[in-house]
Amino acid sequence: MAEERVIKIGMLGLGTVGTGVYKVLKSQQEEMLPKLGARVELKKILVRNVEKAAAKVDDPSIITTSFEEIANDPEIEIVVEVMGGKQPAMNYILACLDAGKNVVTANKDLVASEGKKILATAKRNGKDFLYEASVAGGIPIIRPVKQCLAANHITELMGIFNGTTNFILTKMSQEGMEFGDALRLAQDMGYAEADPTADVEGLDAGRKVAILASAAFNSRVTFEDVYTEGITKITATDIEYAKEMGCTIKLLGVAKDTPEGIEARVHPMLIDSNHPLATVNDSYNAVFLTGDAVQDTMFYGRGAGELPTASAVVGDIFDVVRNILWNCCGRIGCTCYRECPIKRVGEIKSKYFVRMQIENRYGTLASVASVFGNNKVSIAQMLQKRVNGKYAEIVVITDEVKERHFEDAMQILGGMSMIQEISSTIRVYYENVTIQSHAKWKKNRESCLHEGALFLEFHMAKSNIEMQRKRNRDGALDCYPKFK
Repeated sequence: MAEERVIKIGMLGLGTVGTGVYKVLKSQQEEMLPKLGARVELKKILVRNVEKAAAKVDDPSIITTSFEEIANDPEIEIVVEVMGGKQPAMNYILACLDAGKNVVTANKDLVASEGKKILATAKRNGKDFLYEASVAGGIPIIRPVKQCLAANHITELMGIFNGTTNFILTKMSQEGMEFGDALRLAQDMGYAEADPTADVEGLDAGRKVAILASAAFNSRVTFEDVYTEGITKITATDIEYAKEMGCTIKLLGVAKDTPEGIEARVHPMLIDSNHPLATVNDSYNAVFLTGDAVQDTMFYGRGAGELPTASAVVGDIFDVVRNILWNCCGRIGCTCYRECPIKRVGEIKSKYFVRMQIENRYGTLASVASVFGNNKVSIAQMLQKRVNGKYAEIVVITDEVKERHFEDAMQILGGMSMIQEISSTIRVYYENVTIQSHAKWKKNRESCLHEGALFLEFHMAKSNIEMQRKRNRDGALDCYPKFK
């Protein structure tokens, strides 16, 4: 009978994810031989606090504070990096690859910024560097993109890449919470860190978009290439307007492969409530991909947490074990064989939802419309619902416009004395986003005007718009476009 093969691994870190990896490996022990053709043995774990780490494992002798015990051990064939951060993780990974060891990581910070260098080192040494857990936790996405969807030209990816922000926006939408209250609840429930900046400002999602876009478009995208904007300015009022428009507000990561270059960005967006991503709630994540052959496909599940992330890490470990047994390590490495430019954010086109407080008097709307038009911003819809003393709140939905033209318009509007405040600017995704309450407001037009409000209904064409103004019986301004 052939001798049973044992693949020994070392692990760097025993925090939340490392503890999960330890648990999952332990739970898989009985099935490893029939499943893989070998057993996996965790030989050493690098930690800083031996006493704390020893309480988490069955055999404290596997705990060490010396990286060299792992790097210089010829029996260790796979190193699992779950310590996080850029350094010393970067140096440790490169040293292990140069020592002839395969590496598995969950480190999104490192892969998003230094993935090219690490993958080149792995290729030079003929070793595996796998990082499935770095993008969507327990959701398989890197392997499907590199292997299962390899027959596609992927043109677009979008997704909910951060469970913390999705939980916050879900509470704001379903329970009417303001951002601060929803954030505190997320912290109390363990979904958000004490310092939630990386989550709520879109940085965490930005790193994941960079990693996935590189794999999907076969061209290197780094974290520095991704435009990021968080959810801290989203209010309960914005959420209510979104509902009236048949939309949901989500923090979306979006990347597109266009003839002019790759777009990569993270920011809040209004998305049609019928879109599959609109129903992804609480701490769940999802990734929506479009390929020329497969068309649309979506991956959904837990994007973070001890065991979901460990599931992806151990899946990579098993993949490396199979490669070792069949002597084919390094068979799927860096797939970035293209060199596409990164499109500047100012050249990216988006639709916008704009909410602002303006003086409730004649001429104001014409001035606002003029600023938009002079800066190449076409208005799809404009309406007003609330009046607060001398100010009226208006909402504008623009047609697709280059970001730089929109920003030019916003800068001018922000400096006008008749504009009290630009309360919100949120990008809009999906073709069919319109103001669903239009009919209701049209029905109540007379009562709105009686209260001194401006009832606005703008369905503006991209050219040849002539504003027709008239006074109604109460002296308010009624504005309609004329089309030719």
